[in-house]
This record gives sequence, C-alpha cells and structure tokens, in this order.
Amino acid sequence: QVQLVESGGGLVQPGGSLRLSCAASGSIDRLNVMGWYRQAPGKQREMVATMRSSGSTTYKDSVKGRFTISRDNAKNTVYLQMNILKPEDTGAYYCNIRDELGFRSYWGQGTPVTVSS
Repeated sequence: QVQLVESGGGLVQPGGSLRLSCAASGSIDRLNVMGWYRQAPGKQREMVATMRSSGSTTYKDSVKGRFTISRDNAKNTVYLQMNILKPEDTGAYYCNIRDELGFRSYWGQGTPVTVSS
C-alpha cells in the first residue's frame, strides 16, 4: 500500500504565501510522478503542478510564475510553494503519486487552502 501525508494548508490573505508538503511511504517503487491537484467547491479536480523524479515539471497555466513544485527524492516528499495567492486558488489541494501511465495512482486526504480577506 501507499500512504500520502499532506500538510501546510490554511487561511491566507490575497497576495500571501503558503507551502504545502506531501510525504509518501509504502510501495512507491516506480511511482515516479508526484504532483498537486485541487478541487474548488462545485468544480472538478484539476491539475496544479506535477514533477517527475527526473526533475521535469508541468504547471497549470494560471499558476505559472506564482507556484513552484519541488521534491526531495531521498525523503519521497513533494512540496508546493504558492506565492501571490488569489481567491480563485481556494480549494482542497490533493497530493498524488503515480507511475508514468497512471496504472497505479494514489491520493492524499487533501488539505484545504482558503484565500480570503
């Protein structure tokens, strides 16, 4: 089994910053893609950022230049540094780990992010 433990969500004012962390453990061999997804109330879950163990990254267009994904392969941990947060960034943020083709994919429990004044 695979376990993902997320932390770092919370309430922040517009323009503020938050850093999310997700630590993976268990049978994670060959699960080389880690990433963050979010789901706003009443909306579908969407990709925010992903990163392969090679270091290649993918970002949702609206977060480019504001969010940075990074990972510590030795600790099996992925981070999401979120800067210049906007109200539209509000939602539940989920950590994901998967193999290249998505045959094996696991989700964290989600951590809430609220951007509001």
